Amino acid sequence: MKKLGFLSFGHWTPSPQSGTQSAADALLQSIDLAIEAERLGIDGAYFRVHHFARQLASPFPLLAAIGAKTSKIEIGTAVIDMRYENPHYMAEDACAADLISGGRLQLGLSRGSPEQAIDGWRYFGYQPAEGESDKDMGRRHTKAFLEVLSGKGFAQPNPRPMFSNPPGLLRLEPFSKGLRDRIWWGSASNTTAVWAAKLGMNLQTSTLKFDETGEPLHIQQAAQIRAFREAWKEAGHTRIPRVSVSRSIFALVSDRDRAFFGYGREEEDTVGFIDASTRAIFGRSYAAEPDVLVEQLRKDEAIAEADTLLLTVPNQLGVAYNAHVLETILKTVAPALGWR
Repeated sequence: MKKLGFLSFGHWTPSPQSGTQSAADALLQSIDLAIEAERLGIDGAYFRVHHFARQLASPFPLLAAIGAKTSKIEIGTAVIDMRYENPHYMAEDACAADLISGGRLQLGLSRGSPEQAIDGWRYFGYQPAEGESDKDMGRRHTKAFLEVLSGKGFAQPNPRPMFSNPPGLLRLEPFSKGLRDRIWWGSASNTTAVWAAKLGMNLQTSTLKFDETGEPLHIQQAAQIRAFREAWKEAGHTRIPRVSVSRSIFALVSDRDRAFFGYGREEEDTVGFIDASTRAIFGRSYAAEPDVLVEQLRKDEAIAEADTLLLTVPNQLGVAYNAHVLETILKTVAPALGWR
C-alpha cells in the first residue's frame, strides 16, 4: 500500500476566473482541503513554499492550524527553500507545529530553486559565506537545522536566569522528539539524493529533475531513488527511509473533468533550462479515463519505487472540486494499482 497525499502551491490571484482571490483565501482553503482530505482517507496534506509570489509562503502558521483542526493526516511541505531560513528560529516554529499536530509533521526542505526575486534570500538578511554559493548556503542552513533538532544542548546558560534552568547546556524549546526522523530533502539530482541519504533525511522527488541521462523522467527518478536507498544502507542508518514522488494525475469521470483536463495536457515529458546552464526534465501530466490511467501509471517506474505519492492539485479550482479530484483517484485508480 502506498501513502497518498496532495501537494498544493496555494496559488491565488484576483482574476475573476480564480476561486482563490486572495492570500486569505489560499490559507483558509488550504485548511479546509486538508480537513476534507482527511475525511476522504487521504494520508497527507503537503504545501509548496515560494517567496515574493502570490502563493503560500511562511508555512508554520498554516501547518499548525491544520494540525489543530485534524487528527490523523500527515502535514508537510514540499519544499521549504533553506536559503531563506534561520535554522534556529525555524526549529522553534517546526517543533511547535509538530507538538500541536501530535507528531504529524513531515517537512520537506531544499537548497532552493529559481525564485521570483533576484537573490531574494538577501532581503531576508542572508548571504553566502566567502567561497560559498547560495546553494551551499542552503545546505549549510539545513545541516544547522538538523543539528538543532537532535535536542542536544549548545547554549551557555545564564548564571542568574529569570527562570530556573535544567542542568547543562541549553537546547531550543519547545523540543519535539522524533521530528528529526521526519525531515525530507527535495532532490533534483542523484548527487543530492545521495547527500540526503548520508544525513539521514527522507527523499522527495518532484515533477522536475536535472536531466542527467536523457531518459524519461520516471526512469531517471527510479534510478535516483535506488541510488538514495543504496547510500542510506551504506550510511548504516537503522530506520527505513521514506521516498515520495509528485505527479499531476486526473481521472476523467465527468464533463467538468474533461473540460478542465481532457484537452491540451502534456502527455510527454518536456525539457528546458531552469537557469542559464541547468538542463531539466519536466514530467508529463496524466489525464485520462480511469482504466486508461491505471495502465499508464503501471508503467511509471518512479511511482513503483516510492512509498508515497503526492498528487498536485489545482487549488484555484476550489476545495470542493479538488476534493472530487482526490476522491476519484482513491475510488477509481488506487485500488486497481494496489495503493489501497
